[in-house]
Amino acid sequence: MTEHSRTVTWSDPAALATAVRELSGLELFARIIAGELPTPSIGATVGFRLVEAEEGRVVFEGEWGEHLLNPAGGLHGGWYGLVMDSAMGCAVHSTLPAGTGYTTLEYKVNITRAVTADSGRLRAEGRVVHRGRRTATAEARVVDAAGKIYAHGSETCLILGG
Repeated sequence: MTEHSRTVTWSDPAALATAVRELSGLELFARIIAGELPTPSIGATVGFRLVEAEEGRVVFEGEWGEHLLNPAGGLHGGWYGLVMDSAMGCAVHSTLPAGTGYTTLEYKVNITRAVTADSGRLRAEGRVVHRGRRTATAEARVVDAAGKIYAHGSETCLILGG
C-alpha cells in the first residue's frame, strides 16, 4: 500500500470571525478576495476559494484531489454539498448588512456528471433567488472551464438579527 500525505495550512480564524460581525457581506468578501482577511479554513481543507462577489452572487474556484475520493474512486458527493452550500450561503450573505447573519436551513444537491482527472479546476457559482426579511433562497451550479455542469442545487437560509 502506497501512502500519500497532504499538508494544510490556514490562518487563525479569530480575525475573520470578528470581521463577519462588523462588516457587510460584500465588504467581508471584498477583503477576503483582496487578501486583506484570511480565507476561511474550510477552503484550505477541501481546496476552494472565493474569487468573485457582488450583491446576490458569489463564485468559488476549487482544485479537487485524490484526498477527496470516495471508496469507489469518485469525488465524494460531500465535496459538492460543501462547496455549493458555501456558494449559496455566501450569495445570501452578500445581501446582508453588518451585524446580520444567516444559517442554512436546508439544501439539495443534484450531481449530474462525474469529476475525472481531466475535469480540471471547478467553479461553484451561487445566486440569490429570493431574499425576504427572515428567509432567503439561493441556487448554485458547479461547472468546469468549458461550462459543463457537474452539479446544481438549491438552498433555504434563515436570516438572523438585523
